[in-house]
Amino acid sequence: MFNNQRLLHMLRQTGFLFPLVVLFGVMSGALVILQSLELSKIISSVFLDGQTLTEVSGLLRLFLLVIILRVLFTILNDTFAAAMAVKVKTNLRDLIMQKIDRLGPAYTHTQQSGELVTTAMQGIEALDAYFSQYMPQVLLAAILPLIILMVVFPLDWVSGLVFLVTTPLIPFFMALIGKASEAETKKQWKALSRLGADFLDTLQGLTTLKLLGKSKAQIKRVEEVSERYRVATLNVLRITFLSALVLELLATISTAVVAVEVGLRLLYGQLIFQQAFFVLLLAPEFYQPMRNLGMRYHAGMTGVTAAVRIFQLLDEPEPTQVQKVESDLPVLDLHSPFRLSFEHISFAYPQNLNDSLKAIQLNLESGKTYSLVGHSGAGKSTLLKLLMRFIEPSEGSILFNGVDLRCYSVVEWRKQISWVSQKPMLFNTSILENIRLEDSSISETQVWQALEQAQLADFVLRLPERLQTPLGEWGARFSGGQGQRIALARAFLKNAPLILMDEPTAALDPELEEALVKSMQTLVKQHTLITIAHRISTIQQSDEVIVMEDGRVVEVDSPAALLKRKGTYASFYQIGEANA
Repeated sequence: MFNNQRLLHMLRQTGFLFPLVVLFGVMSGALVILQSLELSKIISSVFLDGQTLTEVSGLLRLFLLVIILRVLFTILNDTFAAAMAVKVKTNLRDLIMQKIDRLGPAYTHTQQSGELVTTAMQGIEALDAYFSQYMPQVLLAAILPLIILMVVFPLDWVSGLVFLVTTPLIPFFMALIGKASEAETKKQWKALSRLGADFLDTLQGLTTLKLLGKSKAQIKRVEEVSERYRVATLNVLRITFLSALVLELLATISTAVVAVEVGLRLLYGQLIFQQAFFVLLLAPEFYQPMRNLGMRYHAGMTGVTAAVRIFQLLDEPEPTQVQKVESDLPVLDLHSPFRLSFEHISFAYPQNLNDSLKAIQLNLESGKTYSLVGHSGAGKSTLLKLLMRFIEPSEGSILFNGVDLRCYSVVEWRKQISWVSQKPMLFNTSILENIRLEDSSISETQVWQALEQAQLADFVLRLPERLQTPLGEWGARFSGGQGQRIALARAFLKNAPLILMDEPTAALDPELEEALVKSMQTLVKQHTLITIAHRISTIQQSDEVIVMEDGRVVEVDSPAALLKRKGTYASFYQIGEANA
């Protein structure tokens, strides 16, 4: 019920489209009455009164005009219904994309991307029939039979009584079948989501599966999931066909009852032919709106089932922003000297019982280079996610010049940050667009300069299409090191005052690493750099090393000072030297 109310709210946001859809639907349905009346007059005039074509030509012209108007109103009804559905779907897709953007990678990493894609694509498409067909038909099924009853009762109260008595049977059986349909539709949607998630995961991991010799085993899993979806779909279709049979049977029997009682009374002279024929023509039209509702109910139920997941996604809790009067806030400018303070920061992922970060106390000053060091799972990546505001602290605050960072807009904060990950996202488009990221204000000259700084310009110059060379999905046509340098070129191009990196030289050979480190030294001049570092050569370039262990900061100092202490960092250094 709650989801239906929210869907109705979205329907109201379409403005006059929904009323227009219902209006033209009612007008088209109401013209059926006039069409039946004209047809009954024509038949009665020709066959009983013996009138000629000339004498009934006026009735025929009116009959033809009614048919044309019905066609026109039906076309307008379908047009406005389609426009209404498109508007709702567009709004919903925008809401979902904005929501996912606000939730950030911290949320998407815990979800199956295939399931999210299924929700955003097939889920919203499933609502098309709900808005364009089912919802208008609900009102038409209530209004049109009522109009017909108002016309029939004054002419023939017996037929009107038959209509009135048989009408509740159709929604009664619809409700009975609807309960079974709802359960099966939920199973179908769940199977479709699982199929989408598994199929996309299989495609993304195909190379790994081939290398491990597990591709055939995965084929069987995809077959099993596909089979479950096939069975669920056939169960829904079985109920749909059963529903259609029951509704057609009820409507046919009800129409037959009207035909029999009208025929008997006509036989005994209790009705005139034109009146009886008019009522008989209206009988199937009286039940048609409810039959249409029954047929569209299942399409609508699929949309409602998909809406459950859509609204569940839209209702995901977001990081809260601390409310503070804007005039009291210092200007958010990371180009000026600043201080970032971690005050008793703790954080726990929803699926983990233990905290990933525990009471972190740390101060970072602008203009310095920091290296984050620690074993896998020590909390280094979580610390950077907090800085990028993909997640917010469970406890404590991050202060920017003494002000809680949550007081500032996430968008404005991220504009002043560059992020280079170990596995950067590379799109299936040209090198040019992968670096400037659809920002047409950036010239090719600027892109070439960024490539030069990232030590990739010579390679791109040797390519036949140069900057227009497509990278392929996830940079499939480039090596890992080349993809890493594309991401570095983005950072050079953005020239943000705060730069966050996750071992940017990990995929490079020592010779290229040395050249790139020199370029990075140019990049970080008058900037602040925080790097998750594993290589000794990277760590030695930093002003301070932050050593993490089990979600805590255990050491902070310059590389030389930490070596003299012979603590945790010294042991990392010895292992690094041994592996060098």
